[in-house]
Amino acid sequence: MIRPDHARTLHALHAPAGGGLILPNAWDAASARTLEHAGAPAIGTTSAGIAFALGYPDGQAAPVEDLLDALARLVRATSRPVTADLEGGYAPDPEGVAATVTRALRLGVAGLNLEDAAGTGALRCVEDQTLRLRAARQAADGLGVPAYLNARTDTYLAGVGTTPAERFAETVRRGRAYLHAGADSVFVPGLTDPTTIRELRAALGGPVSVMLLPGGPGAPTLLRAGASRVSSGPGLMLASLGHTLTLTRDLLGPGTLPATPGPDYAQVQGWFSRPAAGADSSAPGR
Repeated sequence: MIRPDHARTLHALHAPAGGGLILPNAWDAASARTLEHAGAPAIGTTSAGIAFALGYPDGQAAPVEDLLDALARLVRATSRPVTADLEGGYAPDPEGVAATVTRALRLGVAGLNLEDAAGTGALRCVEDQTLRLRAARQAADGLGVPAYLNARTDTYLAGVGTTPAERFAETVRRGRAYLHAGADSVFVPGLTDPTTIRELRAALGGPVSVMLLPGGPGAPTLLRAGASRVSSGPGLMLASLGHTLTLTRDLLGPGTLPATPGPDYAQVQGWFSRPAAGADSSAPGR
């Protein structure tokens, strides 16, 4: 079910007047519904989290059919706008990227992440990535969906350049090209320094998205520095796995299952015994 209304809502949530968007990332239907009940106005997906949940490593190792099936279940589980991490587009060329984007948008996705990491440790050349972004934008326009296109560059994660100045300059070069190609914002995971975020926003003349990192500044600080969106990446899933490890070790040690502050069985059963609040109960898969 194509959701241009969700796409428009997602754009509005990024507006500076609203202070920007704190975006938690889900990895399956249960986590998406949990984030909705926690009050998230929109939900992102984590490519790592979905891959791990499917039994694959991150980095487009999961078959695209498995990814899209997981994405469909996640979208159906929530009434919130969902922006999907499609990594490199699961395709070797712009035409393939457009096909993947089209399939994702037909599932009801409202936004997209496309990254310039090539899976070899190197980044795609700017010209190649701009063609892929243009193909994604054209695919969305063809469906009449104003999808929020978040163009990820791994300049900071990959440590591009030999100096901070070189890394910053390459991020600006790529970011400007990506915005010109139709991206709505430039996503720079690995960048958490508020001063650099502020300078990058000014140099790009467009929105910047960042990701929370353990030990780094909190989301309000990053938004005040000029980020339009702060996402959690795989952090919530990894924390959930860590919590499960702790509980299981306690179970195998003292032999008891400690009480947790989470929802109980009846609550979660109730979540999935009826459609997500505000969702279309006639949609396929309900």
